[in-house]
Amino acid sequence: MILRLATLSLCLLALPPAAIAERADRDKPMQLEANRVTIDDARKIQILEGDVLITKGTMSLKADRIVITEDQYGFQKGTAFSGKGGLARFRQKREGKEEYMEGEAERIEYNSANEVAELFHRAWVKSGEDEVKGDYIWYDAISEKYLVTAGETRDPKAPPARVRATIQPKNKGSEPERPAARGEKLELKGAAGLTLPAAQQ
Repeated sequence: MILRLATLSLCLLALPPAAIAERADRDKPMQLEANRVTIDDARKIQILEGDVLITKGTMSLKADRIVITEDQYGFQKGTAFSGKGGLARFRQKREGKEEYMEGEAERIEYNSANEVAELFHRAWVKSGEDEVKGDYIWYDAISEKYLVTAGETRDPKAPPARVRATIQPKNKGSEPERPAARGEKLELKGAAGLTLPAAQQ
């Protein structure tokens, strides 16, 4: 029963898309810690409470409470709740890179039927050096699309809430080609398989 619960809990850890998540994590054992576990097989609900920590390889999920429900087709929906002013957090290494995808929010929901994750209130997601912050983040793991909203400002005198994002250039870290100095011989690089007409050979 606990093994089944841990398997269902994995749906929350699937937040990073399979294309960038560490593939080796799939074959690692899952560790589950909580102060209390409640299982209702008839209603297909599992509840983990109190300093919940789920780890599997490089993946980790921390929350005060996690509720997992299963529908009639076997799809699971997991919701991680923060407690005492804290935030629910997830983290996982990206495949082939020394980088992590991580995020946090007051509530994190993941639906295995459509592989959509939603982060509510004080939401933040970081992938490598790219990051986005907002009141609400919607993420489709299949299409790798984001939707981020700022939410409403409660204080009418305060400036309007805004989404904040930092996106690194895609070619960051690669050295740009140096232009040739004056008088320097140019080296032309031919295209493979290119043949010139007979008149130009």
